[in-house]
Amino acid sequence: MEISPGITIIGPALFIQREKLLVINDLHLGYEQALHQQGVLTPRFQLQEMTSQLEKIIKTAQPKKMIINGDMKHEFGKISAGEWREVLKFMDIFLPQVQEIIIIKGNHDPIIKPIAEKRGIQVVSGYRLGDILIAHGDEPVKTTAKRIVIGHEHPAITIREGSKWEKYKCFLKGTWKRKELIVVPSFNPLLEGSDILKEKSLSPFLKDISEFNVYVVSKGEAFGFGKVKEMRKE
Repeated sequence: MEISPGITIIGPALFIQREKLLVINDLHLGYEQALHQQGVLTPRFQLQEMTSQLEKIIKTAQPKKMIINGDMKHEFGKISAGEWREVLKFMDIFLPQVQEIIIIKGNHDPIIKPIAEKRGIQVVSGYRLGDILIAHGDEPVKTTAKRIVIGHEHPAITIREGSKWEKYKCFLKGTWKRKELIVVPSFNPLLEGSDILKEKSLSPFLKDISEFNVYVVSKGEAFGFGKVKEMRKE
């Protein structure tokens, strides 16, 4: 689904067609290990599932470059053994599949550079191409770009299906300071996200999302659900 001219939703990823650039957000590699340390026992499948899904997306889109838009790892102030292992494995799988991988530093990535340097990957605070700026979204930016792509928020909505409720990842599109703003969900299958209809937004870009359009991701496809304010009424 095309969310903006030349920008397509493919699963939980965003593809900028002209530049053949794939954007994925908020992998939080090492999250399972952090849960185990908190006493929450979960099967370790996130890396395998993300790898499988991303390989399918790359096969479909055939990108030249891939941007990991913040929070590639989960821990704030250190690099855990699990993060070293999973991040390097991720890079080793996908570096041969694209011409370049670029990491945009997120709020969970204050010390991502030592891992990235092991594979010669560039770490930046933001990435500009044409009229588009890609930034993590945890801090406001000054830019002349007409369109901004962010992550950080992990947007999702809860939808009733029969007698049960299901939470789905979603994209958001609206405006911020007269610029088009696209919010990309987390690529991590364990992180369902924050319900935009019930929970307060974290990103400074999202003070009022009532006029934003919602695009729900289900089984690899995206579906337009109208504006946030309309969904809140329902």
